[in-house]
Amino acid sequence: MADFDPIDRARKAVSDRAELPGMSLMEHLEELRKRIINSAIFLFVGMVIGWIFRVRLYGIIKKPLDDLHLDLYFNHPTDALNLYLKTALVGGAIIASPFILYQVWLFISPGMYANEKKYVWPFMTATVGLFLCGAFFGYHYVLENAVRVLVFDFGKGLHPLLTIDEYTGFFLSIILGLGICFELPILIFFLSLFGIVDAKFLLRNFRYAIMVIFIVAATICPMQDPFSMCLFASPMLFLYFFGVAIAWYVHPNRRKRKEAPAV
Repeated sequence: MADFDPIDRARKAVSDRAELPGMSLMEHLEELRKRIINSAIFLFVGMVIGWIFRVRLYGIIKKPLDDLHLDLYFNHPTDALNLYLKTALVGGAIIASPFILYQVWLFISPGMYANEKKYVWPFMTATVGLFLCGAFFGYHYVLENAVRVLVFDFGKGLHPLLTIDEYTGFFLSIILGLGICFELPILIFFLSLFGIVDAKFLLRNFRYAIMVIFIVAATICPMQDPFSMCLFASPMLFLYFFGVAIAWYVHPNRRKRKEAPAV
């Protein structure tokens, strides 16, 4: 049996999809423009809702500092306004994410077979759910511990002066970074759905995947000690092997064998 070649599989997948009803370049651009406009409208509506609840959202952001009895300061007149705008934007993006993801799905769905379009609701549910799980993990298990270690351990004997701008950037890097990292199974899902990778390929190259995961963990981790890096990397390793199971289930070869009539 020949070794699995992701490049050959990708070419075959593109060749197979060439048989689907095509769209001209202008039709693709028009469809893309429509989806971008719709997504922008949903994001704006979500941001308005986020602005209405900006004080509550700010309370959520500041709670880890309150638990550690730390205060925030600002050194520019616009810092407080920027804080509320960022809070409303991120909160609005989370609120609007299901609708924006649906626009993404509507854009890519014309290039998919009918039996692949059934994944729309699992895709949307899993994408939003995994992002929220990553954000929850970062907020409850990483953020407060990171601040405690950086401020009270490494900064022992010093007087911390946390500014709004620096803390919100630190907060978003952890929450958004882990939220995006938790989307790894979704990436594997699409690569497998289009026949570019399969479960055997992912298992055979898991050593390289571990190396990449730890590089990503070292990049987004605000602390440089090995324990903290492992704390970031461990859920991604679990999600990688969860993605292997997804790849085994959705790969075209397995679906063809499953759908083939018995002889």
